[in-house]
Amino acid sequence: MNLILTADDFGRSHEINQAVVRAHRAGTLTAASLMVAGSAADEAIVIARENPKLAIGLHLVAVDGPAVLSADQIPALVDRSGRFPNAPAGLGIRYALSREARRQLKREIEAQFARFAESGLPLSHVDGHQHMHLHPAVFPMIVPLAARYGAKRVRIVHDDLGLSLRHDRTKLLTRCIWAASFAWLGRLARRRLRRTDLAAADRVYGLLQSGRMSDNYVLDLLQQIGNPRDHRLAEIYFHPTIGDRTDAWGPNPGDFRTLLNPAVLRMISARGMSPQRHPLADSRQAR
Repeated sequence: MNLILTADDFGRSHEINQAVVRAHRAGTLTAASLMVAGSAADEAIVIARENPKLAIGLHLVAVDGPAVLSADQIPALVDRSGRFPNAPAGLGIRYALSREARRQLKREIEAQFARFAESGLPLSHVDGHQHMHLHPAVFPMIVPLAARYGAKRVRIVHDDLGLSLRHDRTKLLTRCIWAASFAWLGRLARRRLRRTDLAAADRVYGLLQSGRMSDNYVLDLLQQIGNPRDHRLAEIYFHPTIGDRTDAWGPNPGDFRTLLNPAVLRMISARGMSPQRHPLADSRQAR
């Protein structure tokens, strides 16, 4: 099994950036997804240039985060400060029903891809904050831009509800709804990718334990998926920070501690898994 370990929200804060670079240098983290309009995005880009083996992707923001364009340019999407509300259900309905909202969102998505390109970093992959990139009205906007800007992979969530519930049965209904919803969204997205050269990992873990990627869960997960004869690709994503927990599902110091646990790296090696990064990361060493 080939394996990618990714940190989301890179560039959102200094504390997240420091967690990313420390986990990468510890040998576990192989990729990070960049919020290009995040308050610490410039610092994240410097870190990425200094660590060329860390593959960097675009963490597209279409909910609960800062936009690249101004509020005057996309008034149907953001508040006066230029920030998307933390209202995935409401925004999802707006994207589905409002042609004007979709028009503005397309402009914003294009601006985020262009902002990433301005960094000079190779684009490894594309994913989305709160996975809004998988929305049926949003995903068709992303696919051609991902191909145009050179991405090779798009994240499509494919988690394991049974494994998650064996470790934690809190918020049971929420996680069951998530599992069913993203299974449907994933099928739609994979169908669209068949007509492109873009790839997606066979399994992607992190949704159902978001904010709670404990040592025990990750070690159990690695034990389950680590078949040396399996040549498929799996991704495990985290929300690490060296600071305090910022919300229930997102950046938290527990994910950071798990990534720094030597037992995680030992398990990866013992199970014969090969940590992967996008080969485009190599090109930064020549710059």
